Amino acid sequence: MSTTLTDRKKTSVLTFRQKKQRGEPISVMTAYDYPTGRLVDQAGLDAVLVGDSLGMVVLGYPNTLPVTMEAMIHHCRAVARGVKTALLIGDMPFLSYQISIPEAVRNAGRFLQEAGMDAVKLEGGRERAETIRAIVQTGIPVMGHIGLTPQSVHQFGGFKPQGRLADTALKLLEDAQILEEAGCFSIVLESIPARLAKFVSERIHIPTIGIGAGVGCDGQVLVLHDLLGMFEEFKPKFVKQYVNLHEVILQALTSYREEVESRSFPGPEHCVDMSDEEWQKFLEQVKE
Repeated sequence: MSTTLTDRKKTSVLTFRQKKQRGEPISVMTAYDYPTGRLVDQAGLDAVLVGDSLGMVVLGYPNTLPVTMEAMIHHCRAVARGVKTALLIGDMPFLSYQISIPEAVRNAGRFLQEAGMDAVKLEGGRERAETIRAIVQTGIPVMGHIGLTPQSVHQFGGFKPQGRLADTALKLLEDAQILEEAGCFSIVLESIPARLAKFVSERIHIPTIGIGAGVGCDGQVLVLHDLLGMFEEFKPKFVKQYVNLHEVILQALTSYREEVESRSFPGPEHCVDMSDEEWQKFLEQVKE
């Protein structure tokens, strides 16, 4: 008997490992508020990532660097209120884990204690191993993130694919192995060659979640606003737009403005009214 969405159990980091062992793809999507978190959860996806990409698609920044811990906690809380079964992963923002290991542990704990997340994600390879190890030792599950790491956008000289040369590909493989050893339950592989992503996925025992890394990963993640066609400023090559809500919403707003200007909205069906008897009583009282 198949399991319906209403029968689903809460997804855990163990679910991720089990799905990799069974060869079942893992579906992950970003969300940034209560309604989007609820929609992603209702659609039956395995995990919701409250990504620092909210800095670009929700807050209007040119990159993710201005996003603060307080902003992340705020949005994570909202998403958590809408999610019942998907694994909730909070994205640790720039400078929340790079300054010191104790501060990284403290900030990671806030995602679970204050924001209702089940796990955290942070960017970087071997240089983050000790930090990841310390966070995991406190009982906080960590998702790694290598390849194109948006918080290093200035170091990369822009949002550019990574691992296209043999030596950088080898470093990415080694980083993935180091992150597994450090205790990550999963690793995001962003914008790296598909054959490399598949090779890495086969060499490590924890699930890989690809974004711009081909179908050979153990799962996939996309930014919700990209999938829905709601973010027009920047469209990565790897994005598949499933619907163009930008046009749908723009048309709806334009129609609203036109109906307001022509006084065709609101119509009688959108209003409440008084009985003629009560209206006459009101007029008489006004005269008095």
